[in-house]
Amino acid sequence: MLYFSPVPSDLLVRPFDERRILCAFHDIDGTHSLIRDWPPVMSIVLDYAEHNGVPDGYDSDENVRRIASLAGTKPLPVTDGFCIESAGLSALTQMEWALRRAIEAGTVQVDCDRAENREKIERIRGGEEVFPELPDSPELEAFLTEHTPRLFRFYEKVLNLFCRDRNLELAKRDPDRFIVPGSPAFMRFLHDRGVKNYFVTGAVVEKGMGMHEEVVTLGYPIGPGEVVEDIIGSTWTEKLPKDVIMEQLAQRLGLSGAEILVVGDGRSEISAGEKMGAVMISRLPETATYQRELHRRLGTHVIVSDYCSPALYAMFSDR
Repeated sequence: MLYFSPVPSDLLVRPFDERRILCAFHDIDGTHSLIRDWPPVMSIVLDYAEHNGVPDGYDSDENVRRIASLAGTKPLPVTDGFCIESAGLSALTQMEWALRRAIEAGTVQVDCDRAENREKIERIRGGEEVFPELPDSPELEAFLTEHTPRLFRFYEKVLNLFCRDRNLELAKRDPDRFIVPGSPAFMRFLHDRGVKNYFVTGAVVEKGMGMHEEVVTLGYPIGPGEVVEDIIGSTWTEKLPKDVIMEQLAQRLGLSGAEILVVGDGRSEISAGEKMGAVMISRLPETATYQRELHRRLGTHVIVSDYCSPALYAMFSDR
């Protein structure tokens, strides 16, 4: 059995009762993998959608190349900030936010309740993803059903061109360059003590492709009994908020939140962990001042910059 205790150190930001840990739910991007430098790409794509709408050919190969060339070249305060605040949300939700802003800006004309659209924009920025009590007009629902996944695919094409494909090839030769320091040893440490590790992501998961390929390339074996039991994510068309994924996974495993460790760098997994009653570790660089304060407000228990600190391992004990 592995126990996690609130041993006093600079890593501890919120006290908690000692926990017996049976499973760990881990985010991937920014938490363990550094292959995808996604924020500048997400920011430019969302900014483009807001200010240009979805004109004919917006997802053409030519526009993919053009937008990729612009990623990270100038500050985009609104979408840059949203990327920080929305880290960990379903990519489909992030696309929806931009499309709703395009409607508000008038670059997209769709019949809808403007006040409700504005409310959903704000609630998405606050970390919410579904609004069953506020159904969209049929016209807006049809628009989002068509263009949210289409914009998502456009974003992925830009991301691939901007950094993902190049970094994946580099990672095949030098995986350590794209791994958060200490991550493999920490994952193995948990696994060797009976903790089942699961990767949970807002990205699309298809075996041998995309995020699955990246994780395997970095040296994390996936499968029953392996260091990573499974990797669970989204699809191109179905929004799967992390709190839903994590709650369903906990139910399938027959676990209470108190038996789960959540590790991540985004608000969604930390918020989901808090909702479940889990204990949380936030992996955030020392320079991520805003994110560290946000995670404190969300209720995380421990903040680390990597997985090398003896103080982190001192919090775990075998019984």
